[in-house]
Amino acid sequence: MKRHDGRELGGKSGMQMRGCACGCDNTLSLTGSGLSRRQFVAGAAAVAATGLGAGLGTGLGGSRAFAQGTDAKPYRIDVHHHLSPPSYIQAVIENHLGSPPQIKWTPEKSLADMDAAGVQVSMLSVTQPGVNFTSGDTARKLCRESNEYAAKLISDHPGRFGSFAMIPLTDTEGSLKEIEYALDTLKADGIGLLTSYHDKWLGDPSFLPVMEELNRRKCVVYTHPTTADCCVNLLKTEPPTLVEWGTDTTRTIGDIVFSGNAQKFRDIKWIFSHAGGTMPFLIERFIGQPKIDAKFKPAVPDGALAELVRFYYDTAQTANKASMSALTAIIPTSQILFGTDFPYRTAIDHVKGLRSCGIFSDAQLKDIERENAVKLLPRLNA
Repeated sequence: MKRHDGRELGGKSGMQMRGCACGCDNTLSLTGSGLSRRQFVAGAAAVAATGLGAGLGTGLGGSRAFAQGTDAKPYRIDVHHHLSPPSYIQAVIENHLGSPPQIKWTPEKSLADMDAAGVQVSMLSVTQPGVNFTSGDTARKLCRESNEYAAKLISDHPGRFGSFAMIPLTDTEGSLKEIEYALDTLKADGIGLLTSYHDKWLGDPSFLPVMEELNRRKCVVYTHPTTADCCVNLLKTEPPTLVEWGTDTTRTIGDIVFSGNAQKFRDIKWIFSHAGGTMPFLIERFIGQPKIDAKFKPAVPDGALAELVRFYYDTAQTANKASMSALTAIIPTSQILFGTDFPYRTAIDHVKGLRSCGIFSDAQLKDIERENAVKLLPRLNA
């Protein structure tokens, strides 16, 4: 088996990946033997020298980050940027949900953050809990009002915003109607989904009619993690944001792949938040599962890796050496998109973080911050 850059995955000694997509000297071993002590120490020293804190926005060595266009004409495209429509926030507050950044969001705050980091366009989406806290006509109404509010922002601020429209996925009829309205009337750029809906992930058979329509339309589908019913308040010391959201992203990736939906609906263009959650770390299990249990083979006739490298992954809250090294060891740079998670984090955090990783060339940074998104969403190049 070959990885995305043509290097071999496998051989007599087992699966291995040598090097990463950006050409740096990272090593991901899938042989089961693990890293040698020398490799481990060298890797730890490299992380320390680079400064993971800098990659998380706590500092930055040198001036190179600001030389990359923050003071020039905005060109970056942020695919992970949240809005809070007034009617949605009212509903969230009434249900004792929401967080201060979400509730206090304004369009002016978004534009100021974008301008500070050279972001030309931000793709708007409603963050979790979406409409998971309600159902029926109320959920339909919230989706419609939120999507219309996003469309008005796009109209009021030409060239600054795009939209991933919200749909009530557990309501098939409501979802199909909202897809039609959002894409055909409001001209949304794609559809935004949560990674799970109560006890169902995105490969669930009940969602097939919606997936068929998204595939027919060759739709861009952005996903955002949430807390599944199984995993609310598991530990008093850990809010769901700490572990569960990354895990929920990984669960839904696995569900899409091993349900056969990735193979069946090849025209859906998936975007997964936060560098794919824990998927890069669990890559050996994804690749090995069909070898362990033959019932998984029909879903991935070319192997799980062949599906994973077709998906897109954003940089939100993962613009650091550890996360990007893991992601680029298995995913080509062409599939990585700039994302910020505003208003929970800032765009400049991620501009600095990507540069302090020390693993991307200037050309690759331009691809991540703009060109990959333009290829995925050509309207943004107008």
